[in-house]
Amino acid sequence: MNLQAVLENGLVKLIPLEEAHFEGLYAVASDPLVWEQHPNRNRYEREVFKVFFEGAIASRGAYLVLDKSTGEIVGSSRYYELDKEKKSVAIGYTFAGRKYWGKGFNPAAKALMLAHAFQYVDTVVFHIGATNIRSQKAIEKLGPVKTGEFEVAYYGEPVRPNFIYEIRKADWLAL
Repeated sequence: MNLQAVLENGLVKLIPLEEAHFEGLYAVASDPLVWEQHPNRNRYEREVFKVFFEGAIASRGAYLVLDKSTGEIVGSSRYYELDKEKKSVAIGYTFAGRKYWGKGFNPAAKALMLAHAFQYVDTVVFHIGATNIRSQKAIEKLGPVKTGEFEVAYYGEPVRPNFIYEIRKADWLAL
């Protein structure tokens, strides 16, 4: 599975995240309200975001999400934890600027990522912070269901409680 194939639809274009995207993406991420429900609420701080960004680059599965009509940066998302034996991959670390909330950009990006992933895997997993109600509701609208809870330390960050959501290929195709 190519974790950084260029993906696009009528609303968004997802391109592989590169070091040169830091300033533009940080301009979106520097809004404290973007992170208010996230387990790491201070990710809007430059040094904290820098650690997040370094993890995104190191993952080799991260995307810059662009508004296809304007070319403006919407936010970011990524694939991670590709498991060839279990035929699964995770999608997450997603955020979008407030300008794009409620306008279909997040579901459009996730739909592209799901469609691409299901060409290669049978299950897609999402890890969402236990306090991130906004993201939980958004993912549930796309079909994944909560299957568990766990604690995780994101790249360079402290351990936080998260929920596990999953969707299987057959369920995605039936939507």
